[in-house]
Amino acid sequence: MSSSSTKESGLSRRNLLKLGMVATGTSIIASRIGDIQAQTTTPSGGYTTTPWMDPLPVNRALAPVGALAPAPAADCDEANGETGRLPHQRWTEFQPRVLYDIDVRQAEHQFHAQGPKNLIWGYNGTLPGSTIVARYGEPVCVRFRNNLPGDAVGYGSPEISTHLHNLHCASESDGFTGDYYSATKAGPSLTAPGRWKDHLYPNTYAGGDAREALGTLWFHDHRMDFTAGNVYRGLAGFYLLFDHIDSGNETDPSPTALRLPSGVGDFDIPLMVQDKQFDASGYVKLDQFNNDGILGNKICVNGKIQPFFDVRRRKYRFRILNASPSRQYEFYLMYKGRAQNFTYIANDGNLLPAPLTMQKIRVAPAERADIIIDFKAFGNIGADDEVILVNRLEQVDGRKPTGKLLTPGDEILKFKIKAGAVDDPSQVPAKLRDLPPIDTKKAVRRRNFEFDRSGGSWTVNGNLFDVTKPLFTVKKGTAEIWTLESKGSWLHPVHIHMEEGRILSRDGKSPPAHERGRKDVYPIIDGEEVEVFIQFRDFIGKYMMHCHNISHEDHAMMVRFDVVD
Repeated sequence: MSSSSTKESGLSRRNLLKLGMVATGTSIIASRIGDIQAQTTTPSGGYTTTPWMDPLPVNRALAPVGALAPAPAADCDEANGETGRLPHQRWTEFQPRVLYDIDVRQAEHQFHAQGPKNLIWGYNGTLPGSTIVARYGEPVCVRFRNNLPGDAVGYGSPEISTHLHNLHCASESDGFTGDYYSATKAGPSLTAPGRWKDHLYPNTYAGGDAREALGTLWFHDHRMDFTAGNVYRGLAGFYLLFDHIDSGNETDPSPTALRLPSGVGDFDIPLMVQDKQFDASGYVKLDQFNNDGILGNKICVNGKIQPFFDVRRRKYRFRILNASPSRQYEFYLMYKGRAQNFTYIANDGNLLPAPLTMQKIRVAPAERADIIIDFKAFGNIGADDEVILVNRLEQVDGRKPTGKLLTPGDEILKFKIKAGAVDDPSQVPAKLRDLPPIDTKKAVRRRNFEFDRSGGSWTVNGNLFDVTKPLFTVKKGTAEIWTLESKGSWLHPVHIHMEEGRILSRDGKSPPAHERGRKDVYPIIDGEEVEVFIQFRDFIGKYMMHCHNISHEDHAMMVRFDVVD
């Protein structure tokens, strides 16, 4: 953990929770005070922008580096600046073949052409952060260097812990919320190079089963008590995984390849959707004292307010990520005022057994949905045209959506279709990826988890999060059935680290078709009960389950569980 502690400050975590701060030290309180000052000296009120002025930013795949100095090793290299960690599990088996060096730093970012430049924190200084494209069978080491300013004011904390959301990996590389580190070692120097941490991503199938392949993942900060502020400031990026089935090559001659629309940045486009609160001058603000949930007054896609994206008359794959703190979306593809069909191929980034034809999709915070849009289906092939991605789900506070659908809704992204026919070798086959069978007889235990509120803070089974010890342990190589229940009138998108699960039932009924694949985020609302079959394979260590309304997460709605031999 960080060198700052509640003991040093003379404040206990429980007392800070009572104060509504959920902090761990005096430096954090100072950060909160800076945030208050920043908010009271900027104008309030609405922020007006003209739509469709900015092109959609789309990252290409980040180029790997030839070497890292010092070279990655099984053991922690504290002598050369690496923050403390346990040795990498199965290092000999998963020695990295691909290396990345990511600089976590402050930078300027303009959310809209008519607005000012804001200071953000970004992976390599961009929003979204750099996109990593990886393959199964090629272990990756990512070195995250913390070069954030130690004297930063405002919301968030310049200490980081990076979580690769949904990757099947060992605990020491999972980004455990308590394993955060500052830019510099303890001491008076503020000019030393940033401390770093090597994350080993084995890119191996859970249990060795190719039916367990992952596809659309994302990495984000997970610093205890300050996840909301740090992600809100920009610490989020995509990590895409390919294999012999989802090969990332639409002209792949292999009989196993699906040949889905491909080329990250060309016809395979990640879309990070985040709502943010802007003041009247166009500066982003955040109330960290609000533990109900955070809603913005503008919806950004890949860091831009209402951008446009030029497309050709062919198929595209869009990987939609809800990276908002608290808002749930229901997206429609609108053409001339009417909702249009699209093809839904993956939930939480994992390919379904077969594609679904849909006109809407609902995504809670941290959920993903991969869809295929064929733009040759719209209008006259010889003329330009346009299609709009719209959110129609009304939400007025951090609790949950109202359930009302807005007409016309919030237009968030315009697709500008260019005239003329183009070659399109991509396809969407009738079969995608098989699912492994569920054998509930393998479950050695059932557990129930109630997500609730107590004394102004958020609890699981009546407990506030305790970073120092697990609430329970599970044995590696076993399976369990967990029931997740939302108490009260709230939406809780529950995320379980380390392993995906399969929904057995929602309130005793079969889940909808798009939820019948493998998942890592389970939205529960209004007393709903979701029964999940989950296995624990390949790695041991400390992991988490938490609500991904990150205001709830930051205010103690987390559980630590340990996987043990």
